[in-house]
Amino acid sequence: MMSRHAKRRCQQRSIPPMFVDLLLRFGVTERAPGKANKVFLNKAARKQIKVYAGPLAAQLDQHLDIYAVVSEDGSVITIGHRQERVRRH
Repeated sequence: MMSRHAKRRCQQRSIPPMFVDLLLRFGVTERAPGKANKVFLNKAARKQIKVYAGPLAAQLDQHLDIYAVVSEDGSVITIGHRQERVRRH
């Protein structure tokens, strides 16, 4: 489930729902400040997507630098493009 804010951010940042699905399916989850988790795609997750997508993987690869902040109940709070490495606490 996506919040209204997350839907608006996807639209503003041109992130199609398919990429959100890939992120939530294959992404790595880490604790974020507060009571939320951040989900992003590391190298291993990108390799899994390449296997899953087959010949389409080359076209998808350039659009996979995204992240999401997900609440404890599993709903997406916000989503955006990664500008730098994910910092680990």
